[in-house]
Amino acid sequence: MTTPMEQLLGILDLEELEHNLYRGRSPQVEWQRVFGGQTIAQALVAAQRTVDADRHVHSLHAYFMLPGDIKVPIVYQVDRIREGSSFTTRRVTAVQHGQAIFSLEASFQVREKGLDHQMPMPHDVPAPETLPSQRELLQTVENIPDAIRKFWARERPLDIRPVNVEHYSSRDKLPPRQNVWIRLNGPVPDDARLRPVLLAYLSDMTLLDTSTFAHGRGLFDPDIQAASLDHAMWFHRAHPLDDWLLYAQDSPSTSGSRGFSRGALYARDGTLIASVAQEGLIRLRRHSPT
Repeated sequence: MTTPMEQLLGILDLEELEHNLYRGRSPQVEWQRVFGGQTIAQALVAAQRTVDADRHVHSLHAYFMLPGDIKVPIVYQVDRIREGSSFTTRRVTAVQHGQAIFSLEASFQVREKGLDHQMPMPHDVPAPETLPSQRELLQTVENIPDAIRKFWARERPLDIRPVNVEHYSSRDKLPPRQNVWIRLNGPVPDDARLRPVLLAYLSDMTLLDTSTFAHGRGLFDPDIQAASLDHAMWFHRAHPLDDWLLYAQDSPSTSGSRGFSRGALYARDGTLIASVAQEGLIRLRRHSPT
């Protein structure tokens, strides 16, 4: 039996079909569509396969167009947009059933030194060891929706420990921000190219939820239709990903059936590793009169 972490590393090892053409698969879990973080990560792997090893991803911008089907492979087509003296640009299109379901553009840069500053990590955040895991929260938090209970009970490659838990069981209107500790459940290979891919995978976790807090709602509410629309990420500093990461999130705006959230991924020592921005569909379903 392979561990969830081994399964994750397996799906990130794409099959090369032809020049600039790769194929990825999905874990067979009880979900209707492919997890967005998986698609981002696999597309980034495809782009990396066409870039010189001395160039590392510093940003990506992606759009989700159609739900991914977990039952069939995803084909990733890479377009080599630009080869510069310092920067390389790639565009990746993910295809299923003859249709584009996702697109990504990523920029890669050679390592350079220069000015350096960062915003500090949030203060007074409890250490992850003092917080219950999501599985442990199942025993202590009441009124958790069944869909969330089912999701938390699964074996996953990530250990997620939310600092704020009231939004899971409450319908109070809460400040649109949260802090979440995340750690990979297994050894991370010493691979400078794999680490940003894993960051991209986990960056899609919990982020869109933040845009519902101010409304006393949740993504799993039966009258809400939710889906990621776009996702942007900037990689600031390398990190071995061998410890907990703090994912500090806020949502400046929700309007037009779209929720907008931002996130900052910090190492435990306060180093800002990456920044994230995402907009997602937050649509209230209209029920037909009975």
